[in-house]
Amino acid sequence: MVVTFALPKGALLKDSIQLLQRIGFDFSAFLDSSNRQLQITDPTGRAQALLVRSQDVPIYVSFGQAQFGIVGEDVLQEKPAAVAKLVDLKFGRCHMAIAVMKDSPYRSVMDLPPHCRVASKFVRSATRYFRELDLPVELVPLYGSVELAPITGMAEAIVDLVSTGRTLRDNGLIEIEFLYESTARLIAHPLSWRLHDKAVQDVVSQVRSHLEQGT
Repeated sequence: MVVTFALPKGALLKDSIQLLQRIGFDFSAFLDSSNRQLQITDPTGRAQALLVRSQDVPIYVSFGQAQFGIVGEDVLQEKPAAVAKLVDLKFGRCHMAIAVMKDSPYRSVMDLPPHCRVASKFVRSATRYFRELDLPVELVPLYGSVELAPITGMAEAIVDLVSTGRTLRDNGLIEIEFLYESTARLIAHPLSWRLHDKAVQDVVSQVRSHLEQGT
């Protein structure tokens, strides 16, 4: 059986490829800037990989086009899909946070006025969080640089993914609330996992062994 991985474009790709190299699969061709292929086969012929947007990784896995995917927890929180979350891969660490302008009067979420505007790419996560607080806000969906929303006065706060925090600092924003931590996760097609397919089980065992050894 040829095992198929859905790999995410962007920040997680290099670490994902390095992890798979350590368990015997080489998809380093995706790191070649001259490469335009979106599907490649490992030189051993035992596996292939699809290069897709991170938001699409769970979709390819849930539809069975890939047995495995590597994707951030933030994507799984924002776009739930019928996948089995198997292993926390420990890389790609970041967190979801609420931020405001540092010269604003807000120093906690409960300082935000009811029905204020909150901008975010992560509308589902933001909606769930404010609903749990029973704090009514107007969510403004943005898909570019959400930091501009409070700078221009369009929103009082933002909900965004934070890694080093430099972008916030450079734009005069500060965090006032931590929502959840996100790291890369190994996910699998639920039927493949439940049926204890040997190729699938072997990959998971190898990944877990690698992480336990810390190599």
